[in-house]
Amino acid sequence: MNIYDELKHNLADETLCAVATIVSGAANLGAKVLVYPDGRVRGDLGNASLNAEVMRDAQRLMQVEKSVNRVYGDAEIFIEVFAPKPKLIIFGGVHTAIPLTQFAQALGFRVTIVDGRGRFATRERFPSADEIIVAWPDEAIAQIKIDASTYVAILTHDPKFDIPALKALSATHPRYIGSMGSRETRKQHFAELRAAGVTDEFLATVHGPIGLDIGARTPEEMALAIIAEIVAVRYGRSGSFLSERSE
Repeated sequence: MNIYDELKHNLADETLCAVATIVSGAANLGAKVLVYPDGRVRGDLGNASLNAEVMRDAQRLMQVEKSVNRVYGDAEIFIEVFAPKPKLIIFGGVHTAIPLTQFAQALGFRVTIVDGRGRFATRERFPSADEIIVAWPDEAIAQIKIDASTYVAILTHDPKFDIPALKALSATHPRYIGSMGSRETRKQHFAELRAAGVTDEFLATVHGPIGLDIGARTPEEMALAIIAEIVAVRYGRSGSFLSERSE
């Protein structure tokens, strides 16, 4: 399968990838490589060290879903990122999940609701959700494709759900994980997860308490804080005030 065919397959399969093409300044004009988030590379730019450097840059660009032109020595290379539609998995069909689903879909996310309690995960509560899964977290995660375009919000605020969800997610690589709960709750949950073999490296990636600090009180405000944090992570931003940024 050549690079073009593999790219077509990736687009159809919603697989995150990037294509780097030499656009000027080199004898092998038009040479391409196809790069994946895990570092796999298909193709050759004609130089092993250039391949490695472009691969590292492409990985960073895939993290922020950004395409750029860059110069490497005499060669100008266009790195184009092909990002699938982002996916938001919400654990817990609670009140905050309702506006969060609406906000996320307005921003182009595909939303999946997961709850082991059938009375919470219903079409009546989530008429527009792309998918509703009535299952415990570890069972649901086994059914869902989780990749670098996946964002996870754990809203259950209950150790019976939160701890199994985080334990199962520790074997995956989503772009974002946020978990509801106070800092004390987070400390207790993390202690249990460490005892179960979950690494500190994974736990350091979990955003909690979930959301930006906007003083949210209502379910709608909390949903706004959560989706704002997700967007900030998606584009590699801090979520601080624009007025405080230097030019």
